[in-house]
Amino acid sequence: MRPTSAGTRRTPRLRAALLALLIAGAGTSLSGAPAQAAPRMDTSQFKGVNWADPRDNFADDPVVLSGLSLSDSYAQTYTKSSRVISAFRANLGANTVRLPINPYTVNGSYWKSYRAVIDGASAKGFKVILSYWEGTGPRKDGFIDDEATYWPMWNTVVKAYKYDRNVYFEPMNEPHGYTDTEWADLAAKWLDTYSSVPRGRVFVSGAGYNDHVTTVCADPRLKGTYLSLHHYGFWKEYATYDQWVADLKVRIGDCANRTVADEFGAHMTKGFDYNKPAPDNNFVNYMQAVTDTFRELKMGSVYWPGLRTGDTYSLQTLTGDPSRPWLATTNQSGADRLAWAWGRGKAVRP
Repeated sequence: MRPTSAGTRRTPRLRAALLALLIAGAGTSLSGAPAQAAPRMDTSQFKGVNWADPRDNFADDPVVLSGLSLSDSYAQTYTKSSRVISAFRANLGANTVRLPINPYTVNGSYWKSYRAVIDGASAKGFKVILSYWEGTGPRKDGFIDDEATYWPMWNTVVKAYKYDRNVYFEPMNEPHGYTDTEWADLAAKWLDTYSSVPRGRVFVSGAGYNDHVTTVCADPRLKGTYLSLHHYGFWKEYATYDQWVADLKVRIGDCANRTVADEFGAHMTKGFDYNKPAPDNNFVNYMQAVTDTFRELKMGSVYWPGLRTGDTYSLQTLTGDPSRPWLATTNQSGADRLAWAWGRGKAVRP
């Protein structure tokens, strides 16, 4: 998840990025050996955005998505969220939304209302990716906060949605506290625990900060699942377009056929024009490189964030009556690059 200040997770993310670059420079796969390519899955079907709590989804209480309220009833939540989902489609052409969950949300009273977001999105034909977020403060360490509440949370979620083909399950967002092997073990345990869930409806996060998928891709226990990758421009102070393409591809390895970039993003409220080359601008280089690469590799992608109040990366902003919200696009050139990644629109113009 993208931090909002230099003091929020920036240092460990940069360490992970530097590690990946060192390995890439040595010409070695992050798994130590080339990952085995699996039969192609259609990842290009995922054209989406994240919808986030203003707090970046890290919370020690229920997650409340931007524009919603903890006091909203199911009906109120359904009305608001249905309009936001419709705006994602109308403004961006999205068909997928990624949503956070945590035990406070699912195991408590708010679950009755929060389900309206999932139900409303699914009813509109959206694919819904449900991902577990850890807490904040000392709990924000890349580990599951409390397995005694984690597994009951997933029991409830899986029971509610295992028959809804529009709903997908992501066992954990950015599991950076675990080694690559430990994380693969935990993902395999999730799959064994919920063996009734089709593997084609599970997103296994890349290791670290979701920053490489090569090791989970190589693990035969995780065969048949989608893999989720995160990739951000702030990982480097500056890189050229070609360097960003190379950086992204080494993190994917031979696994593009299973990979969805379910977080990537750049500043959308600072006036950057992503439709024109600007070689001196790191974020323009980054955004053009990653969207070109997603299109080239026919990879699905889910932008961070489609909507998050107070986030300069947010591609949408709330407008209108709070009880019947709509959205406005914060940067049309950013939306254009997203459309290009999804197979529509025009290439960057000189």
